[in-house]
Amino acid sequence: MRLICCLLLCMSAGCALGQYLGVSEHLLSEVEKHYGAEARQRLVDWLLLMENTNTRPDAVEQQKLESANTFFNRVNWVSDKEHWGKEDYWATPVETLATNGGDCEDFSIGKYFTLKDTRVESDKLRITYVKSLELNQAHMVLAYYPSPDAEPLILDNINKTILPASKRTDLLPIYSFSGGSLWLAQSRGRKLKANSMKTLPQWRDLNLRLQEEIKP
Repeated sequence: MRLICCLLLCMSAGCALGQYLGVSEHLLSEVEKHYGAEARQRLVDWLLLMENTNTRPDAVEQQKLESANTFFNRVNWVSDKEHWGKEDYWATPVETLATNGGDCEDFSIGKYFTLKDTRVESDKLRITYVKSLELNQAHMVLAYYPSPDAEPLILDNINKTILPASKRTDLLPIYSFSGGSLWLAQSRGRKLKANSMKTLPQWRDLNLRLQEEIKP
């Protein structure tokens, strides 16, 4: 049955697979209506990436990291002000891919949800706010922790090579979050009592929009 669904996907440009992953044919059609056939195809390619990864029993997490990192790093970098008319807008992966534009937080968010949907435990993933010392500006990356006490690997759109945090001396971590949890760099990895959904309204609003996009 799963094979039949995959064959139908190839024939119908994403309908069956879209429904499987929570992205409906209606949403794909709306994206195509507003942004064109290439926008729809970017979403279909994203769904295929996740489906192909989930159907590969031999897929290791390093391969999943590489796939997600490479996929979203292909999106055009555009400032929030230019792209959305706002200073700090956190886009859903659907919004980022539909418009083929985003900035560092949008790329990190896209990678985060891609890895979650390819069965990487959310406890291993933290969207991390940093300062880029070379650029002297705020920046955002995705950190992957193979185990709770391990040194994280950094998925980034500036340096596109996945490297251990110790090799990214150009980044100064400030805080990180995942799901409803929040960490401060100064707390040495200790989870804070603060709820990221309340502390970070952009994260809350993004999750609400994402739920609206993928509702049945």
